[in-house]
Amino acid sequence: MGQRYAGAVRVAALALLWGSSFLWIAIGLRGFSPVQITFARMALGAIVLLVILRWQQLKLPKRVASWGHLGVAALFGNVIPYLLFSLAEQGVSSSTAGVINASTPLWTVLFTVLAYRDQKAARRNVASLVLGFAGVVLIFSPWRLGTEITTWYGLACLAAAISYGISYVYISHFLTRRKIGVLPGSTGQLLCATVITMAALPFGLEAPSWRTDAVIAVVVLGVLGTGIAYLLNYQIISDDGPAAASVVTYLLPVVAVILGATVLQEPLQPQVLLGMAVVLVGVWLRRSDRPQSTR
Repeated sequence: MGQRYAGAVRVAALALLWGSSFLWIAIGLRGFSPVQITFARMALGAIVLLVILRWQQLKLPKRVASWGHLGVAALFGNVIPYLLFSLAEQGVSSSTAGVINASTPLWTVLFTVLAYRDQKAARRNVASLVLGFAGVVLIFSPWRLGTEITTWYGLACLAAAISYGISYVYISHFLTRRKIGVLPGSTGQLLCATVITMAALPFGLEAPSWRTDAVIAVVVLGVLGTGIAYLLNYQIISDDGPAAASVVTYLLPVVAVILGATVLQEPLQPQVLLGMAVVLVGVWLRRSDRPQSTR
């Protein structure tokens, strides 16, 4: 019972850290540009993981090929989605960004089916994919022109979720088989993401205002929402299994919506909430249909 309680606490903590990221981005934008927020988030997260890596006496990957794959994973799993969400939240609410992010598992399923051309998997996941697509359509409601979601900001959120889906398939295919370790791999990935984002810094050179709330938000986003969250996710997968880690998928949009409404007083359209519910049902169908051997 104690272990089960500890596992539930870890899952709740991770959902709070990742679900609140959209709130911290919105506050960080009060003082920093999207590129500056993305770079600071990655750099702070990488520093946290480097300290933990050193403390556990582990080493970074040595093979050049592994670093090449980590660079690609960083591009699609960190740089592109982090930057797109930061850019998007200049035009959409943090709660809306969190809701759209809930479609990530469905994009992962779609790219897995396409990458491996597994007809059996395609048939098994057809219901979840159809529901997920219907949920995304409800969220965007293209017939309601002029809303925040139908702008390019909303599409940027969707592109970020799609990028996450690509990264998960890529990591599963090219990195997990190399057995470099989750913590060394996560640290290397954030280091690569930090270096890649440095190339974009010249495009975000507007002087920051250094507002106290913005600085605190970026520090929390980097240290807790990126560095500690990565470690916590690793701990959940190691101790409780991937099935327990997948529960976070259901909680992220709920946390984002609650925080957006209570802290920032963000309104949310009914069709967005309905779309989120449909997407989560699609994700649940996918999870519940997963073979027991995957744990």
